[in-house]
Amino acid sequence: MDLNEIGGVLDVITEEGFSGEEEEEAEAEEARVDTNETRSRLQEKVVEMENFAGHLEEIFLTVEENFGRREQHLEQHYNDVLQTLSQRYDDRAARLAEEKKGKLEVLYDQLLGCGRTLDASKDLIEAAQEIHRSQDKRLFLQAVMPVIKRIEEFAKEELDLTLSTPLEFNTPPDDMSDVKTMMDSINVVPAPSAPVINPQMPNSATQTSLRVRWSLFSDDTVEYYELYYRPVLEETPVDGTCGPDVSKVKVKETHCTVTDLLPNAQYELWVTATNTTGISPASEKALYMTVPSPPVIKQRVCTSCPEAALIRWGSGNTNPVDSYTVEIREMTSRGGQSGITEMIVAVPTCQCLIQLQAGRRYLITVRAVNTGGPSDRSDTFVVSTTGTFFHLLEETAHPCLSISQDGFTMFYGDEELPLSAMAFDDNTFARCVAVLGDLIPVRGRHYWEVEVDDDTEFRIGVAYEDTQRNSYLGANNTSWCMRHILTPTRHKYEFLHNGWSPDLRITVNAVRIGVALDYDRGTLSFYNAELEQHLHTFHCHFQNYVHPCFALDKAGALTVHNGIEAPEYTLL
Repeated sequence: MDLNEIGGVLDVITEEGFSGEEEEEAEAEEARVDTNETRSRLQEKVVEMENFAGHLEEIFLTVEENFGRREQHLEQHYNDVLQTLSQRYDDRAARLAEEKKGKLEVLYDQLLGCGRTLDASKDLIEAAQEIHRSQDKRLFLQAVMPVIKRIEEFAKEELDLTLSTPLEFNTPPDDMSDVKTMMDSINVVPAPSAPVINPQMPNSATQTSLRVRWSLFSDDTVEYYELYYRPVLEETPVDGTCGPDVSKVKVKETHCTVTDLLPNAQYELWVTATNTTGISPASEKALYMTVPSPPVIKQRVCTSCPEAALIRWGSGNTNPVDSYTVEIREMTSRGGQSGITEMIVAVPTCQCLIQLQAGRRYLITVRAVNTGGPSDRSDTFVVSTTGTFFHLLEETAHPCLSISQDGFTMFYGDEELPLSAMAFDDNTFARCVAVLGDLIPVRGRHYWEVEVDDDTEFRIGVAYEDTQRNSYLGANNTSWCMRHILTPTRHKYEFLHNGWSPDLRITVNAVRIGVALDYDRGTLSFYNAELEQHLHTFHCHFQNYVHPCFALDKAGALTVHNGIEAPEYTLL
C-alpha cells in the first residue's frame, strides 16, 4: 500500500469519527431538549399543586375560624337565655315573698281582733259570775241590770269568722314568649356577613378570563354567592353596584372563573353571599387585570449583526402594559430548538437590544406583562447572527422611489413625478433620490452587499441619522458614499465625503459591491465582491451610529443583500 492509499484510509477513518461525534452530539442535544420540555411540564405541575395546596390551606383555616366563631356564638346565646331565666326567677320569687308578707300581716291583724273580742267576752262572763255569787239581793238587783244590758249589746254584735285573705297564692302564668324566641333563634340561620374578596393572585388571569377567589371569616351558612364585575372605564360611576355594564355570576364555591373579557383590561369585582335568611352586604371592591394580548414583532424594523439583534414590536393592546419579557431560544444544528436560552424581563419599551453569539440561529418571542400576568408568546422571529441584517426605511425614501415588499430592493422609474404630486416631510430625502437602511445600533464590524445592473448610476455608503435630506449623499460631512457615473467612454467611480473624492481609477465595472463598516478601526471599505477586489477605504472615527444609505441618480434598480457573513478578504 503506497502513501496515497494510506492517506485515503486515514481520511475515511477521520471522517467516520467526526460523523460519529456529530451524531452523538445531535442525540445529546435532542436529549437535552426532551429533558428541558419534561422539566417545564413538571414545573407547571408543581405550580398547579402548590396553588391547590394553598387553596386547601385557605379552606382549612376558614373551617377552623368558622367553628370557633360558631362555638362562641352558641355559648353567648345560651348564656343570654340563662341570664334571662335567672332574672325572671328572681323577679317571681320577690313578688311571691311580697304576697306572703301581705297575707301574714292581714291574718295577724285578724287574730288580734279575735283576741280583743275574747277578752271582752271573758270580762262580761266574770262580771256576771261575780254578781251571781252576791248574797245581797239589793246589791244584786242594782248591778244585774247594767250587766244584762251590756251582755245583750255584746250579743247583738256580729262576729266575722271568715278569713280576711285566701290561703292560696296568686301565681299567674309568666310570659315566657321572649325566652321562647331566644331559644328558637339559636337554631335560626343568620344572614351572612360580607365576604372578603381576595387580591389578584399571580397567573390567575388569561387574555379573556379571570379566576377570582374570596373568603368568609365568620360562622355564616351560605347557599350561593353572586359575583358582580364590570370593566373600569373613565365614565364608570364611583357609587352603586348596578348599572348597564355590570355582569353577574351565581356560584356555590368561594371561587369563580369569569370569561369573555377584554384583554389587558382592568375589572372591578365584588361579591355577596345569600342564604334562607337573606343577602349579605357586598364585599369591598377589588381590581383585577386580564393579561395582555400577545405583542406583534415588527420584522421590517428588526435588525441584527453577529454580536446582537435589535427587536422591535407593537404592543397589540389598546391600554398600556407594565412591561415586556423577551424570550430567546437557540436553534440546534438539526433544526430543533433548545429550551429558553435567555429571558430579558421588565423591558419598559417596545424594543430591546439583545447580545448574541456569532454564527448562531435564534428564535425570539415576546410577551406583554401586567399585574394579571404575562400574555401568550408573540409569533416567533428567527434571527441569524451570520451577518448584518436590516431593511430599507420607506419613511426616509424620496417620493420617486418604490420599495419592494420584502424591503430589500429600491426602484427609480423612468417617468418623473410632477413636484406637486410629491409628498415631502422632514424625514424624506428631497433632492437626492435616496433611502436609508435601518439603524444598526451596535459597534463592531458590519458587512452587506449591493447588487446593481451594469448601466445603473448609484450612490451607496453610510450616513448619520440626521444627515441633510436636501443634499446629495457624499456632498456633506454627515455621509460617505461610493458613486458610479456612466460616461460615454467608461464607468467612473467616486468615493465622496463632504463633496471631495480621491483620484482613483477602477478598470473593471462592479455590479456586486461589498460594504464593510468597522466602528472600532474607524473604517468604511468598498469591494468588488465578484473579484474579491478592494476598491477604497474611508478612515473616520464615527462618533455616532450610522445608517446604510442608497441612492439612484437615474432610473434603475438596486438590491441589498444582507445577513451574509463577511468574506475573509474583507478582514485583511
